[in-house]
Amino acid sequence: MIFEVEPVGWVRGGRSEAVDDDWGESRAAIELDAERFDLEALMGLDQFSHAEIVYLFDRVRPEQIVSGARHPRGRADWPRIGIFAQRGKNRPNRIGVTMCRIAAVSGLRLEVVGLDAIDGTPVLDIKPVLSGFLPREEVREPDWAREIMAGYWKLA
Repeated sequence: MIFEVEPVGWVRGGRSEAVDDDWGESRAAIELDAERFDLEALMGLDQFSHAEIVYLFDRVRPEQIVSGARHPRGRADWPRIGIFAQRGKNRPNRIGVTMCRIAAVSGLRLEVVGLDAIDGTPVLDIKPVLSGFLPREEVREPDWAREIMAGYWKLA
């Protein structure tokens, strides 16, 4: 079965290259597709502190897709794990998801801080972060996962 998904908008600004760390201060805008959406599309989003952005790793070529296991970031000192046990960009459907802080909402433009997507990235969806959708119990993760994220959101 094949599904077609059209971007709702595109990332504008922020970083031009996908680098593994220091995304904490990355500020970018998401511009909605003006041909598909009217000025009411983002109405009310400014009442939320954070948004979850769903986007496409569009620069990952088909031959770079991983369907089995690998070492995160290619580091042999971290365990070899399946692609669905990590958040790398070389995923089968190339979909990324990030919760980021809303800085401003104006017309068809949403400005965010901490979005780990690069300039020109297609945005598939925008959802407000509601506390009711956050984990209701303690989050468990292996040591390597905490280590990999130690510098990811670090302020540059």
